[in-house]
Amino acid sequence: MNPKLIIVIATRNHNKTKEIREYFKNSDIEFKDLNDFGPIPEVVEDGDTFEANAYKKASFTARVLGFPAMADDSGLCVEALDGAPGVFSARFAGEDATDKERTEKILKELEGNENRNAYFECVISLAVPTGPALTYEGKCEGLITKKPKGENGFGYDPVFFYPEFDKTFAEASIEEKSGVSHRGKALKDLNKEIDKVKTWITQNMPRTEKFDCGG
Repeated sequence: MNPKLIIVIATRNHNKTKEIREYFKNSDIEFKDLNDFGPIPEVVEDGDTFEANAYKKASFTARVLGFPAMADDSGLCVEALDGAPGVFSARFAGEDATDKERTEKILKELEGNENRNAYFECVISLAVPTGPALTYEGKCEGLITKKPKGENGFGYDPVFFYPEFDKTFAEASIEEKSGVSHRGKALKDLNKEIDKVKTWITQNMPRTEKFDCGG
């Protein structure tokens, strides 16, 4: 009997882990996250693209823990702010800012501006300890509200209005959001290829060498 495939989600964000586990709830893959392991060094997300940051997190986590690792880098891109905050979405209001402080800053930056067009972008990197990685991307377009609405989700969800739902992501359920969100679209593409992905992981994981200890 083959051991269960373990993939580490390179995050300590319980909400993100919950969302990914929910998406793959019918899979035979066991998803762990960094909270299931001891302390490891923080990865400096200094890439200038979502793809660069996602790969850096996934590759580092895979090498340190010895398991395949999945990381995403995602962010909110606002048209009136020339695509900001983009890759700086998590640090837009400062390194230790809360979700509430970040959404407040977005709303302040857009005060008096009628152009509320925005989109979420996500890049997922799935890496093995030897270095190779698979990449999946997703984008979701919407509008920035003029005040937060809803209690679900996390990040900028309370101010991201999705026209097809006629409500913000924070007013939507996990099931609704995962079907159309930037991360959901990327995960959907990954899930479509999950059998190929498992084969790819097996082929690219480090080989365990057997030694004759003698006697």
